[in-house]
Amino acid sequence: MELIVADYWIMVLLFILVVASLAIYFIKDLLHAVIVYGVYSLIMALVWLQMNTPDIAITEAAAGICVTILMMLVVFRTNRKEEE
Repeated sequence: MELIVADYWIMVLLFILVVASLAIYFIKDLLHAVIVYGVYSLIMALVWLQMNTPDIAITEAAAGICVTILMMLVVFRTNRKEEE
């Protein structure tokens, strides 16, 4: 079975997903972890697009944006309370 360029592209994206998930686990700063989660969500949407499922890709992108914004709001609120 021969691999095509799209297969290699998906493997690279999946490797980036593994690295991002490990980074989210080990990052101590909450804001940086939320940013990496946003990158994770974007890469996951690209994986869904490569697998020819645009409906799931759009859903992943929308959910990822909403969750990232909510997590950023929580991080900013908790950081502000700690400074006071």
